[in-house]
Amino acid sequence: MTTFTVNGTRRTIAAAPDTPLLYVLRGELELNGAKFGCGLGQCGACTVLVDGEPVFSCITPVMLLDGRTVRTIEGLGSADAPGPVQAAFIAEQAAQCGYCIAGMVMRAQALLERNGDPDDDAILAALEPSLCRCGTHVRIVRTVKRAARAMAGKTTAGKAEAMR
Repeated sequence: MTTFTVNGTRRTIAAAPDTPLLYVLRGELELNGAKFGCGLGQCGACTVLVDGEPVFSCITPVMLLDGRTVRTIEGLGSADAPGPVQAAFIAEQAAQCGYCIAGMVMRAQALLERNGDPDDDAILAALEPSLCRCGTHVRIVRTVKRAARAMAGKTTAGKAEAMR
């Protein structure tokens, strides 16, 4: 048994200790935001935050999570009330195929929680572990800057702005 907090809710999981967190999130907890990509920790589609740090959930065994805090993209907001980073991704239309976006959002969230005003190099370094084949990197960097402004209260990245 492993007990950890997921998106603010304490959960006890009866999975084998070596079961990847991704399988628990998607299979047992029905949190499908993190995607299965490579299964090797190389693409970033499965990225979630563990104690505020981005991790590849496809290679993180559930046994390492006892007593820890996990946040998934579902824990940042919803379709009706997106969080600032999610709203910025919508406003900038940063997704093309969308497969990598949950991981990109989680890496951007972690970065902005550590550094509220990152420059391009910091953004690129934070997002580098997430692979995007669509080539929307310019929009994604712009998105992170927009989210930083929203989180600092300098602008709104909310639903109304996303519609413009």
